Amino acid sequence: MSAHDPSTELQAGTELRPGTELQAGTEPYRRIRAAHTADTVTVYQAYSPALGLPAARDGRFPAAWKRERMTWIKPSFLWMMYRCGWATKTDQETVLAVEITRAGFDSALAGACLSHYVPEVHADEAAWRESVRTTTARVQWDPERDLRLNPLPYRSLQLGLSGPGSRAYADQWTVSIRDVTPLAREIHALLRAGDADAARSLLPVETPYPAGPLPHLGA
Repeated sequence: MSAHDPSTELQAGTELRPGTELQAGTEPYRRIRAAHTADTVTVYQAYSPALGLPAARDGRFPAAWKRERMTWIKPSFLWMMYRCGWATKTDQETVLAVEITRAGFDSALAGACLSHYVPEVHADEAAWRESVRTTTARVQWDPERDLRLNPLPYRSLQLGLSGPGSRAYADQWTVSIRDVTPLAREIHALLRAGDADAARSLLPVETPYPAGPLPHLGA
């Protein structure tokens, strides 16, 4: 997986049925939706088999996983499918579901800054540049995707971690790593066969994540 995912925002409330194509206005513009438990949250990444398969086998990232580089994690399964083309893009053929501690995830959110300058969030561009310089976590709000990977009118979180954040993610926060490539391929095959209902029924259930207000991230 590349060290940087170029891409570019939702309200607490109704549980979201996976893959449902909602109308504009029924979801807040920026919100984190994820599969989560009382202690963990699941995020997705895609790698070459050389990295992804050992990680899933051992339940931890191998030494070859570059801990000094920025890594981007995505709580949205369908956004990950958009990014990796249902596990068909080069070096993204292995899709991992990485279960991490909510404590680690929450700490990263609390210390993160937006990856781009937003006048409504930052006092001025200099203040934003200073936050970029002094933080190791970045947030981008990317268009959420429907079952056919079309953009929806609201945004989902992508969290970038570098330096101490990247190392903590790999070596401290990670609880389990699962290879969900077969699931991605099964859902994609059902879509190609025209059985959208069956495909939708297999999607991970993602509900609003209780992060609370995140004004420093525009949410």
